[in-house]
Amino acid sequence: MDDQTKRKNWMGLLAKSAPPTMEELCAPLSATHSFDWLRQPETGGVMVRGRTGGTGSAFNMGEVTVTRCSLRLKCGAVGHAYVQGRDKAHATQAALVDALMQTAQAEHVEQDILQPLRQQRMQQQAAIQGRANATKVDFFTMVRGDD
Repeated sequence: MDDQTKRKNWMGLLAKSAPPTMEELCAPLSATHSFDWLRQPETGGVMVRGRTGGTGSAFNMGEVTVTRCSLRLKCGAVGHAYVQGRDKAHATQAALVDALMQTAQAEHVEQDILQPLRQQRMQQQAAIQGRANATKVDFFTMVRGDD
């Protein structure tokens, strides 16, 4: 997997993570790493597009509230984040983790923050899948024997 794909994966994971979990896992980072703002957290709207049937013509579905920010660590690494909603702390924590993943501390951050977030995400997806499977209906056709 190339670096761009890896970054895309961890940024997606950070954006989809629960804010209380992010706050708990990132508390030690916030206390020990100083940074300068490139773009302070700001909230705005993003147009969401959809496709009829998943493959048809694209259409504007509506707007989603998003908070974004960018920061630079003292070592020069830059982190960006876009998270759904208005949680500025979540966006800041995600940007901080993004920046740290581009430094020599990446392995430590991967183990202490990203792995627990991945495990939580997999558990959430399994729970959703379990609820969906509980409502699954199998349709079948019986052969009547008439020709």
